[in-house]
Amino acid sequence: MSEPLLQVDDLRKAFVLHDGRKLHAVRNVSFVLHRGETLGLVGESGSGKSTVGRCILKLQQPDGGRIWFDGSDLTALGPKQMLPYRPRIQIVFQDPFSSLNAHMRIHDIITEPLRLHTKLTRNQQEARVAGMIERVGLDQSVSRYFPGDITASEQQRVGIARAFICEPQCVVLDEPTSALDPRARSNLLALLSELQLETGAGYLFISHDMNSIAKISDRIAVMYLGSLVESGPAQAVLTNQKHPYSMALLSSVLYPDPARPPHSYGLEGEIPSAIGVRDECPLVGRCPIRQPDCASEYPLLRTVGPGRQSACRYHERLGSIS
Repeated sequence: MSEPLLQVDDLRKAFVLHDGRKLHAVRNVSFVLHRGETLGLVGESGSGKSTVGRCILKLQQPDGGRIWFDGSDLTALGPKQMLPYRPRIQIVFQDPFSSLNAHMRIHDIITEPLRLHTKLTRNQQEARVAGMIERVGLDQSVSRYFPGDITASEQQRVGIARAFICEPQCVVLDEPTSALDPRARSNLLALLSELQLETGAGYLFISHDMNSIAKISDRIAVMYLGSLVESGPAQAVLTNQKHPYSMALLSSVLYPDPARPPHSYGLEGEIPSAIGVRDECPLVGRCPIRQPDCASEYPLLRTVGPGRQSACRYHERLGSIS
């Protein structure tokens, strides 16, 4: 396989609370993303998924680890040094309305990246914007509207147009369908797949919606309490989980098929606090296959099969309870 487009090694990010304690949002996260590939980053709300995406774009400064993009180390780059990379790494945000400037017309919102990052003439900008508006499935008349004048689905298509207008190589999609109804969600996923085929961009698709993750991802990485607990090819993770949290997460999915019975596998108790660092498995208090040594060592991802990684040393025991 070719060299990774994006490589994240041992990424860490904590937030200092008002009382001086630290909330560890991201801990020891490592993964790679290749050109033309979609890596689905999935987990419950508060698992650290969005923080990972924001650290990659340097919207938040990581506390540790390394971020490589197309062979360049972005880790220590400041705002000015990141400018050349901005058009190459883009993001589509979760809330389409709040991510758009309510006081700018749609035309100006989509044009702004071209003004900031390219040397295109005004006529060239106009032609590219018109083409992109059409490509994302919007009518040209939308360009004169403000974000508040259009629907949530149209707003998100504007966000996608803005992200793709400078032809990025990598796009972080941070819960891009969560504000949409099922039909609009399906249409948007189809649009994203088409754009990826046309551009060859790599996607980091962040979501808690397993149905969307399953539909668009080539590989899946599962996060729990700031850590990656499993990763692998999408179909393998969806059908044969190698971590008890992944199994519980997949068991909670409701499929629109009355003939498909729901799973009964679940976890005990509540998610523990992410405040402070503990040298133990973050799932130890909830896990049905826990062993005594799970409380004395923080587990890292390890290879458990072709393309498969798991942070559970006892994942073989899952077969007895699935």
